[in-house]
Amino acid sequence: MLSDFTLITHKFPDRPDLKIYPIADVHLGAAECMQKEWREFCDSLTDDPNAYVILAGDLINNATRNSVSNIFEETMRPREQKAAMVEMLRPLKDRILCMVSGNHERRNKDVDDDPSYDIACKLDIEDLYRENVAFVKIQMGKQEQSGVINPTYTLTVTHGSGGGVLSGGVINRNERFAYAIDGCDALIVGHSHKPMVSQPSKIYIDARNNKVSLKPFKVVAATSWLSWGGYAAQKMLLPTSHALQVLTLAGHKKKMSVTM
Repeated sequence: MLSDFTLITHKFPDRPDLKIYPIADVHLGAAECMQKEWREFCDSLTDDPNAYVILAGDLINNATRNSVSNIFEETMRPREQKAAMVEMLRPLKDRILCMVSGNHERRNKDVDDDPSYDIACKLDIEDLYRENVAFVKIQMGKQEQSGVINPTYTLTVTHGSGGGVLSGGVINRNERFAYAIDGCDALIVGHSHKPMVSQPSKIYIDARNNKVSLKPFKVVAATSWLSWGGYAAQKMLLPTSHALQVLTLAGHKKKMSVTM
């Protein structure tokens, strides 16, 4: 298992642009999991050569006796959840840019086991897996071509933590963490089950060129693949939409856009 601080790098010399889908909180095995929609989404990506995914944790529900989830409501055993997720992701293994673990996969208090790591190993993408946070560099274009601008993008991916009934609390927590990461173009998180995008800025002092400017960055919270009910109903959590976000990275010049 590689260190969180080992940078993950990808080069795309021949693509005009790149579409990245941030994926988190599938919770495969939970009674509320939208398994049919998740499978259809995975199948749809195989037809788009420019579509890639980032896996931001809680792909499976992985209920245990000591977890919040109810083991008696699971639709499949944890080992079956792992196998099913591998089967669904296998056609996309070459489209996965990175993978991090989520709180439903961290069962370290019970056993020294992380099923998300097992999924990564089974897909032979262990080098793209990080336990807590992933730092990703994506370079577009061919470096050897003189006079060609090679846009380079940097992403930070972590599952996220902490609650927040209202969207404002989620945005504040995520943006606060993003301010600690210098040089990051986008922070991608899950956990909140609330799909949203914000764009704060940092004040950048360029001492070499005697300039002060604003450097915007994006904070993307991925949607969940759960219908409302069960635990969410018990805790009076608010239902949310299931809007998928797509990050588009331009290849001809540095430009990142996010659509819902």
